[in-house]
Amino acid sequence: MQYGLSLPPFGDFADPHMLIDAARRAEAAGWDGFFIWDHMFFDPSFHPNLDPWVGLAGVATATTRIRIGTMITPLARRRPWKLARETVTLDRLSNGRLILGVGLGDPVQWDFGFFHEETNPKIRAKKLDEELAILTGLWRGEPFSFHGEQYQIEEVWFRPTPLQAPRIPIWVGGNWANKPPMRRAARWDGFFPISFEGPMTPDDCRTALKYIGEHRTSDQPIDLILSPTLPDDPAQARDLLHQYAEAGLTWCVAPIDPWALGADWEAQWDSDYTKKMLDWIDRGPVKI
Repeated sequence: MQYGLSLPPFGDFADPHMLIDAARRAEAAGWDGFFIWDHMFFDPSFHPNLDPWVGLAGVATATTRIRIGTMITPLARRRPWKLARETVTLDRLSNGRLILGVGLGDPVQWDFGFFHEETNPKIRAKKLDEELAILTGLWRGEPFSFHGEQYQIEEVWFRPTPLQAPRIPIWVGGNWANKPPMRRAARWDGFFPISFEGPMTPDDCRTALKYIGEHRTSDQPIDLILSPTLPDDPAQARDLLHQYAEAGLTWCVAPIDPWALGADWEAQWDSDYTKKMLDWIDRGPVKI
């Protein structure tokens, strides 16, 4: 099992220097992954926010080992050819450490509605699938064209290619236990379920992997990524992590944010939470 953290680049972490410092500390403390949220806005308080791709470029140059990426990028808000350039550049800048997390995006009003962009989930899902086909097609560095329902591309040739082979890993996020995100994840490299009905159990993990396996055509292993709620007692936390590992969990990603620490979702950012988040990073992950 590998251990990452998920950090919102809001409030004090909208300062790129603060974000870079957090990433350096995460690498020094033994975390394996440093992932940031990708939102235009997130809640009614309109926190200061940082562009994730510019922020991750700074993180890439300040670290050497830790995996980096977004958790998650709502692809329907992105032009796929622009994202292809950004991801390849970042993959090369980081010496092949990028993981791309994708999904529909939520809350929809804050990422789409305010800008009069598409809020219909079915249409955004169609865009998501077409954009994944476009991204991976452009990443191959060969002549590529695309004629879909949402996007049209005349034949082009994108170079350079990503440093990672066969390509940059793609993790698919989605609400548990909706079936479409799991079927989508079956075509890619990882599944990051998000549960609003309480934490997923190890048995839930087994159920998800079984369903994904029934729809998977690749013989390559797939990552299961989760942000489990762990007990404060280290021994109890390790025992629970063992249960998740036996159920197939490959990445434990800690949600290091004010709301995991008890903040009100609609409150302004309090710098006291910044200190608590950095302390959490410095402690490092509980490992088995």
